[in-house]
Amino acid sequence: MNVASVLPKDAIPSVDDPTFGDGYFGDPDDDVLVVEPADDATPARAYPIRILNYHEVVNDVIPTVGGDGDPIAVTWCPICGSGVVYDATVDGRRLAFGVSGKLADDDLVLYDRETDSEWKQSTGECIAGALAGEQLRVRPGPMTTYAAFREAHPGGLVLQPESEGSAAVSGYDPSGYEAYEEREAFGLRGMRGEGLEREWDRDDLDPKAVVLGVTPTGGGALGFPLPTVETAGGVVEATVGETDVVVLATGDGLHAFERPDFELRIEDGVVHGDGTVWTPATGKSDDGRRLRRVPTRRLYAFAWQDDHGPDAFHVSVGRR
Repeated sequence: MNVASVLPKDAIPSVDDPTFGDGYFGDPDDDVLVVEPADDATPARAYPIRILNYHEVVNDVIPTVGGDGDPIAVTWCPICGSGVVYDATVDGRRLAFGVSGKLADDDLVLYDRETDSEWKQSTGECIAGALAGEQLRVRPGPMTTYAAFREAHPGGLVLQPESEGSAAVSGYDPSGYEAYEEREAFGLRGMRGEGLEREWDRDDLDPKAVVLGVTPTGGGALGFPLPTVETAGGVVEATVGETDVVVLATGDGLHAFERPDFELRIEDGVVHGDGTVWTPATGKSDDGRRLRRVPTRRLYAFAWQDDHGPDAFHVSVGRR
């Protein structure tokens, strides 16, 4: 693992006192990370990537019925296209995270303000400091579009800009990040034109192909590239560790659930199964049932390969 300092600590400011509203200043097709509370009485929350590009970490507490809340860290690395939501409690201790200014294999390195330990964003592993070797627990945090979020969660809340007014809104300009997505180069060099020039030694998968990394609680790790799932008709079934999963690719993103005892299929962009229609953004069916979402992280193929090796992909063709 190559760790390098590229910015001063906290040069990219985390959001530590997030505010939420029911409106959004961006485009309906903008991507958002979604956190769904355990109870239906608490509104789901959306964290726009347009905002996360400029903050990379949101320290938040999800309200719980009769409790003190559920601390989470919503994390995003623009270089790796890596969006992961973590529980922010380790061994009963709540942690708050900031941006260290370091990269580990071009991935954001977080630090916690309680012990100054450093954590690799895409894996949740503590790589240095008093908590070295500890692991943050991934919680479901799917990425979808704002339009899909709003349709699935009419009463849902959306992270608001750090300060009010048009100046704050215009400050979250996505054009520089969109330009990186379109370049062939990847990593820090692809983003900023500096750092090591990286090589990609496979031709079955683009280094910046979108991958849904599935890491079930019971163990195992397998990455599902978007092109592979689309080629399979938008539905792929597999076993990851000891967990049978189904991965869906729809117009609003990639989603992974524990595999039900019936077949899912996609027709004209609509998910059907067991005599009803299912909404991937929520996992709910028209007749009131719900699929169980598994922990995932969304990231680019090169970042998943950095973390798990070249064989940790569900691919339709072998490497050549």
